[in-house]
Amino acid sequence: MPPVTTLRIVAAVVVGADGRHLLVRKRGTHAFMQVGGKIEVGEEPLVALLREFEEEVGLVLDPADVEPLGRFGAPAANEPDHEVDAYAFVVRLGQGAEPLAQAELAELVWIDPERPVASRPIAPLSLDLLAAVATPRR
Repeated sequence: MPPVTTLRIVAAVVVGADGRHLLVRKRGTHAFMQVGGKIEVGEEPLVALLREFEEEVGLVLDPADVEPLGRFGAPAANEPDHEVDAYAFVVRLGQGAEPLAQAELAELVWIDPERPVASRPIAPLSLDLLAAVATPRR
């Protein structure tokens, strides 16, 4: 069995003004996931999130509007023998904010977080993040 490689990433649980959550699918992959990506060497997680968010969906975030959610681990959805070490954040978009699929994204979908569409494969990390946001924090 080959060793497992860990990818250090950021992920944004994007909540729209109507309460639905945004998931994206990268070109050449099958699983839907949160906006985000790999953290570059020497880059802080929040800086990586702001960069990835603008690159992938074309929106510039104010760091004050980004809420840390925690750190999560899961099997990587699109890379065999890899796992992710994810710094997760919640981003709440206001009325009129229109994310658009850019960069390596093939498509984006808005889902009801309580009823993710079964016909769409969702990355293991994304399922964990949807559950974490749904669980009230104390």
